Amino acid sequence: MQCGSASRQRTAFPPWYCCEHQCEMTCSATEIYCPQGHAFALRDGIPRFVDSASYAAHFGEQWRRYRRTQLDSYTGRPISRDRLQRCFGSLWPALCGSQVLECGCGAGRFTEVLLSEGASVTSVDLSEAVDVNVEMFPLGGAHRAAQADILSLPFAPESFDFVVCLGVIQHTPSPERTIAKLFEKVRPGGWLILDHYTYELGWYTKSAPLFRSVLKRMPTDRSLRFTEALVNAALPVHRAVANKRLLRAVFSRLSPVLSHYVTYPELPGDLQRQWALLDTHDSLTDWYKHFRTRGQIHRILASLGAEDIEAVYAGNGVEAHAKRPSNRASSSSVIQPRR
Repeated sequence: MQCGSASRQRTAFPPWYCCEHQCEMTCSATEIYCPQGHAFALRDGIPRFVDSASYAAHFGEQWRRYRRTQLDSYTGRPISRDRLQRCFGSLWPALCGSQVLECGCGAGRFTEVLLSEGASVTSVDLSEAVDVNVEMFPLGGAHRAAQADILSLPFAPESFDFVVCLGVIQHTPSPERTIAKLFEKVRPGGWLILDHYTYELGWYTKSAPLFRSVLKRMPTDRSLRFTEALVNAALPVHRAVANKRLLRAVFSRLSPVLSHYVTYPELPGDLQRQWALLDTHDSLTDWYKHFRTRGQIHRILASLGAEDIEAVYAGNGVEAHAKRPSNRASSSSVIQPRR
């Protein structure tokens, strides 16, 4: 994609940065290191700033198995694009030529869209899902990746035009701390784009929390098999009651399976099953599941000094974007929403 302005052409990626010694890092053939000797493995072209084992381990194996399921290029439908574009709102045209930090990249459902819009994308994930992401969208002049903790991102403060984090913050130990760490990487005049689960009575009245208390402690191979058995048993009933509102409401309280016959009725049967398998496993094996209101998200962003905050109930809960103030209002680095 060609950018509409020469000032928005791609620039070099922000350098890797040692958070401990606060200095730039250098890559060799096998590792990435700082001048103070702090070194990390470099494997398959991906810096590994964390160990593979973590509270996100279930997600890594999940994305290996369902690597294509949510890609728009696989479904043939703009489900991921529509969600991402809704979160960006009027900022969408500014993506072309921008530097984007994508946190919690998974298999790349949003990576695909961001790259197609002409952004330079740095994809980060705590789990080995980052390997799947790179398999789907190889490293190159517009894409790089790292396995890193969102609470210790290997970049200098104020490095990116956009920091994007969708479907992730509610699964971290502290949403407030996570949002602060994300906002820290936004350039003056740049934007943080995020979403978060919100409180829903339905979550507390469903059977899912009981299943989750067991499945999240299982080894991943067993939790995947257990989820498949649940979906095989319950999905035909979800399909049968999809157009019967009362029966659907009752059965959804009994079933831990997430189905999309109402949400995405355009998906054919095989994709309905794949989405049910992926989303059910995702919802029943996350170690942390936090909820926040729109007002709480707004207050978190305001406490960080963000401006032009917009937080609305949409999608999976709350969707928000917020700008880091700039002292250079006339600078071309300031990204303004389209009016």
